[in-house]
Amino acid sequence: MKIALIGYGKMGHAVESTALHRGHTIVCTVDNPEQWETNANLLRQANVAIEFSQPTVAASNIRRCLEIGLPIVCGTTGWYDAYDELAELCRQRNGALLTATNFSIGMNIMFAINERLAELMRSHSEYRVDITETHHIHKLDAPSGTAITLQQQITERGERKVDDVPITSIREGEVPGTHTVRYDSPIDTITLTHEAHSREGLAQGAVIAAEFLAGKKGIYTMKDLLK
Repeated sequence: MKIALIGYGKMGHAVESTALHRGHTIVCTVDNPEQWETNANLLRQANVAIEFSQPTVAASNIRRCLEIGLPIVCGTTGWYDAYDELAELCRQRNGALLTATNFSIGMNIMFAINERLAELMRSHSEYRVDITETHHIHKLDAPSGTAITLQQQITERGERKVDDVPITSIREGEVPGTHTVRYDSPIDTITLTHEAHSREGLAQGAVIAAEFLAGKKGIYTMKDLLK
């Protein structure tokens, strides 16, 4: 599979290493606005793009890929206020888009457990619930997209108000990402935690998502892949 990397920071390099290990080819990287022009021909040769950039440019990057008919897997968070607009563009262009707030297979398993736990705790109002997420100091968005997903699941499946599910964001060192959901009562505490050891889990999930998306049309999430 021929892959274009949109964003070539630490995650872009991790995705490149994983993709090459799985036998794919990186046809080009785009890390600034000028490279969209200089790499135009190479971009058209790609089967899929994998995007890990910054919240301020992610929506623009997705739009550019959809406009040239390039399927795109996006792992950047913090741009979801533009999601509906880009989903409609994807449908209009008969394109392919897969987004996720976290591509780690383990984290997506935690998402599934979090939904089930929220349903079980629906009738136990004596438990207060909160979310803590810790990331490296370079992460620009807070709270993390993953924490927001966990919060949305709890409010929807657990029938709780958003204000009743507070998120604490911590930025320190080079922490790849730790997310904890805690239900606390006077009697006991239930804790659900996912701790990433490196960026490799995210990179592997993103490449697997690209393998899944190649040749498809439509809008997908990691749930579609895990099915």
